[in-house]
Amino acid sequence: MTITDPGLRGVAVTSTSIGDVRGDEGFYHYRQYSAVELARSRTFTDVWFLLAEGRLPDLGERARFDARIAARRALPDALQALLPSIADACGTDLAAGLRTALSVLGPLHGLRPLWDTGPERGAEDVLTVCAATPTVLAALYRLGEGREPVPPRADLGPAANWLWMLSGAEPAPEHVRAVDAYLVSTVDHGFNASTFTARVVASTGADVASCVVAAIGAFAGPLHGGAPDRALESLDLIDRDAGGSPERWVADRLAAGERIMGFGHAVYRGPDPRAALLRDVAARLGGPLPERAADAERRITDTLARLRPDRPLHANVEFQAGVVMAGCGIPRRMFTPTFATSRIVGWCAHVLEQAAERRLIRPSATYAGPPAPEPVPAV
Repeated sequence: MTITDPGLRGVAVTSTSIGDVRGDEGFYHYRQYSAVELARSRTFTDVWFLLAEGRLPDLGERARFDARIAARRALPDALQALLPSIADACGTDLAAGLRTALSVLGPLHGLRPLWDTGPERGAEDVLTVCAATPTVLAALYRLGEGREPVPPRADLGPAANWLWMLSGAEPAPEHVRAVDAYLVSTVDHGFNASTFTARVVASTGADVASCVVAAIGAFAGPLHGGAPDRALESLDLIDRDAGGSPERWVADRLAAGERIMGFGHAVYRGPDPRAALLRDVAARLGGPLPERAADAERRITDTLARLRPDRPLHANVEFQAGVVMAGCGIPRRMFTPTFATSRIVGWCAHVLEQAAERRLIRPSATYAGPPAPEPVPAV
């Protein structure tokens, strides 16, 4: 059977036991658990363990897994020495800096093609890459700001350690919990572009770092992981270009044929459950920004429903994600990198699942060019 769809919408390319997105229901899950409920009640370490082991940990297993993650956060000396040059070369493009750093990290840690290694070695390689990624991103950010990197701390969980490495200040408990919920909510989300990219590379038998570097390339695009900071910019543009009127701003954007960043989703036809979760998280943080964002969201949604009744658009995860991260003191240019520190765990779960299939992903395309064969003209 030949299926032609430029975006592969609705095309199932394989099976997975990691999770699923049921767009028509406004529901998504990791393994057998609601992702939203996990974000409300469990830690990022718990969900990382769930994706790696297939079950939730008890308190002892959580502590031991946290220790294993912490032991892999430090970077090899050779990579640390290169980070200032990478920061200079990549500037504000932290996705490019991360790709470069992980390309170095792989050989330094002796990461081998997954085709040649067993599941245990693959799991160790995954843990190494995932644990080191926040350290790389935080260091590149601080170096770009003209400051020294802050070393990771073994006594902190992933969310608290991330906030610590960004600021060098003891993180507030309410900020840790908010970031933890955000990380849980974004660790996986079906066969999105970056996850599918990671699986394609894994199907070739490549090493873990190569799979992740490819996924980052897809993730960095503004239609995917690059959206959170752009979505929050909507609030700035409403003030700057529309006199504070969300209704006028939306109408002007639609008239110009422009996309409303932070609204609409490729899978969800109704509200994005992640947006609802993070709206609650932002409200608990308090302050003027969550109230302003919630008001703008309501007015933008109503305006879109009025102007485009045939295609209702709702706020997606990126809109509220920016509000939560800003409320926790995370700089705007670090919104997408924060997203990456979570999603890399999901990518790697898919990488190992795909590698276990030991089958190359090799789709075909429907040819749409001039009829062939034609005679080759003489010069």
